Amino acid sequence: MSPIVAASSVIAAALAVGLAAIGPGLGQGNAAGQAVEGIARQPEAEGKIRGTLLLSLAFMEALTIYGLVVALVLLFANPFA
Repeated sequence: MSPIVAASSVIAAALAVGLAAIGPGLGQGNAAGQAVEGIARQPEAEGKIRGTLLLSLAFMEALTIYGLVVALVLLFANPFA
């Protein structure tokens, strides 16, 4: 593998993880804040809000894991090598 391809793969892997973490990080923070606000307004709906929050956080976290998978492919199973 040429040094340029190796360096480009490392940079692309870093960008994949970094950019994949920004969106879900912002979304999770926003969702958690809104859930806490909703529970504060209606404490009797805590169970439904918590269940929906946990499900949506899992889906958002999956997006970050996809970015990690792309980074690992670029580092260890590089199709451009």
